[in-house]
Amino acid sequence: QVRLVESGGGLVQAGGSLRLSCAASDRTFSNYAGGWFRQAPGKEREFVAGISRSGGSTYYADSVKGRFTISRDNARSTVFLQMNSLKPEDTAVYYCAARWGIVVVTALEYDYWGQGTQVTVSS
Repeated sequence: QVRLVESGGGLVQAGGSLRLSCAASDRTFSNYAGGWFRQAPGKEREFVAGISRSGGSTYYADSVKGRFTISRDNARSTVFLQMNSLKPEDTAVYYCAARWGIVVVTALEYDYWGQGTQVTVSS
């Protein structure tokens, strides 16, 4: 069982930046692909970004490409999401997720989830 704990959410003005962190309890976290998802009120949970086990491959939703950067530090069992040029439509609860194997964009394919952190972007 892997426990994931997100941090770093908050309120920011449009155009601002936030950095989310996701700390995993498992010291073998390097065996898991990492992902960030988000869910806005009344909407389904959507894929934002994913990173391979080694960190060598990253994947992004078209809506965040060029603005968000996912990274990981396996020595610290942590995945990060750097969010720049934030827009009001980025407002959502952001969730960290992990799965054994490769990155996929389907939320149901992930085995472990954090509790979520709220990101609010004001216009």
